[in-house]
Amino acid sequence: MDDAHSTAGSYVAPGQEFTRDTNYITTRITRDGADGYPVEAGRYRLVAARACPWANRTIIVRRLLGLEDAISLGLPGPTHDARSWTFDLDPGGRDPVLGIERIQEAYFARFPDYPRGITVPAIVDVPTGQVVTNDYAQITLDLSSEWREHHREGAPDLYPEHLREEIDTVNRRVFTEVNNGVYRCGFAGSQEAYEKAYDRLWTALDWLEERLTHQRYLVGDTITEADVRLFTTLVRFDPVYHGHFKCNRNKLSEMPALWGYARDLFQTPGFGDTIDFEQIKQHYYVVHTDLNPTQIVPLGPDLSGWTTPHGREALGGRPFGDGTPPGPVREGERVDPEHTPLR
Repeated sequence: MDDAHSTAGSYVAPGQEFTRDTNYITTRITRDGADGYPVEAGRYRLVAARACPWANRTIIVRRLLGLEDAISLGLPGPTHDARSWTFDLDPGGRDPVLGIERIQEAYFARFPDYPRGITVPAIVDVPTGQVVTNDYAQITLDLSSEWREHHREGAPDLYPEHLREEIDTVNRRVFTEVNNGVYRCGFAGSQEAYEKAYDRLWTALDWLEERLTHQRYLVGDTITEADVRLFTTLVRFDPVYHGHFKCNRNKLSEMPALWGYARDLFQTPGFGDTIDFEQIKQHYYVVHTDLNPTQIVPLGPDLSGWTTPHGREALGGRPFGDGTPPGPVREGERVDPEHTPLR
């Protein structure tokens, strides 16, 4: 087991490539309540571990859109056992709202014989204690569209109608080749499978390097869903994927456009202030005992470069378009300053 969308519910056949199980709970929370779960402020709790890149996306989008008052946030710790993520960071080891020790309990409350991976992010219906959905890709899109009346004033449009086709096209390639590509390298079942995965990953990263040499953001001239999805992989690249997953042709910091782009986003409110490098490293190096049986967590790399000037403003674009940045991080949701570069 690992970060729930990394290998939980997925598998590596001996000698084969890593295959991700992409069958999630597809129930949606919508304005019309078509699936039985209407949009309702205060009713739902987002459970999202900071360590997990797929969950990290939902934390970023919730903050960018200003949904803190509408949807509460539960934060499991960075490591877990084969059963699921646990709330070991909370007093008494229980989520203070749901009253449970592990997210598995919310899954079993709705599906007593739930057969798939117990994953984060997950949205839980607080009154019943039942999981609603763990379909992470749809969750962030619905936060942008279905929850619009609860967005903060000045919230960005992360999924603008006129750019959706291009965003979807970019997202498909980024998911298969980069977000999932690093895992395909890390969990390859043979040398041949690894080399194929490695070539695919770097072909995509070279494409992104070229694309981002000429434009500040992935699609259009403002931050969109596409940037959120790429960022959570890039921010983990040098601390984890370069060494732990053998994605080591280059470091991110050796690719000028991608490194500048990643720093630009990191320094944008809503992105870097959600990143806990300590938890990220603890998760991968402690949980993946098949890749790191000693569970030793490396002290490096030096992370101070994340706060250095990036110069991306010269490419134009405005991060929030006609909107505004989110305000300060809420009390109780701030990353421990010891776990991230000083901003």
